[in-house]
Amino acid sequence: MDAVWMLPVLLVLPLLLWTSSTFVYYFKKCFYVAYMMLLAVATIPLCILKSGGRDIENMRVIRFMVRHVKYFLGLRYQVSGWEHLQTEGPYVIISNHQSSLDVLGMMEILPDRCTMVAKKELVWAGTVGMICWLGGIVFINRQKTRDAKNVMSEAAKTMIADQIRLWVFPEGTRNQNGGLLPFKKGAFHLAVQAQVRVTPIVFSSYSNFYLRKQKRFLTGTITLKILPKIETKGLTADDVTALSDQSFGVMHSAFLEISSQAPQCNGAVQPLSAAGAPYLSLRQQGWLETTPLPW
Repeated sequence: MDAVWMLPVLLVLPLLLWTSSTFVYYFKKCFYVAYMMLLAVATIPLCILKSGGRDIENMRVIRFMVRHVKYFLGLRYQVSGWEHLQTEGPYVIISNHQSSLDVLGMMEILPDRCTMVAKKELVWAGTVGMICWLGGIVFINRQKTRDAKNVMSEAAKTMIADQIRLWVFPEGTRNQNGGLLPFKKGAFHLAVQAQVRVTPIVFSSYSNFYLRKQKRFLTGTITLKILPKIETKGLTADDVTALSDQSFGVMHSAFLEISSQAPQCNGAVQPLSAAGAPYLSLRQQGWLETTPLPW
């Protein structure tokens, strides 16, 4: 009897994937969230077995478990500037922030002994929140400036003592408006307090394959550009604004450069007849693309 009820779903699902880009958008988004939560369920015991609890070394396990997810969503990454991450010691990574998909780009290039700074609410995100806690993510309360400053001050001490790297999104929130939002100062206070370098990383625009308002989620190629380090040795709190402005300038220029050059949508886009349009739509959305899996 159950199989009879499933038959209409199995018949309608391919039709919706074939004809409706809005359905594909929600289907991919729901799949992404559900699959990440499922991966977290599998990763939690691995992290506990490896490190016994909360430990930045668990980010190695998380990175390994997440890196294949891009294939299911039809995403590819082109990375330049790898040499700027091949350095020893602690540093602060800053990058632009467009959507939750940024996590996949992070896992693509995340160096060892690196975790991130995230909003405190994330810790309550079910199994994903638990895995974030196990990975040593630094949680801050964005609504309480004093608490956030205290957490960042402690993070600066931990960076030096434990020789770790921290990834921060200085825009403070997701932004898909075709540029960068003004930077908040927390990441730069952190770098100056710890006297560690800042390494900027720029994600190219997602706008040609992922648009939240238009409900579009096609396949896409994302360019990640790792920029040369910015030193903070000898800088003080008085230099934080200048450091923020310098970082914003180089990142904004790189964002415009790689967003104009990057092949944002996988698959050829050619004018088609009405009969051929559904096939192209489905191919761009990623469901007809042959993809090598990582196993």
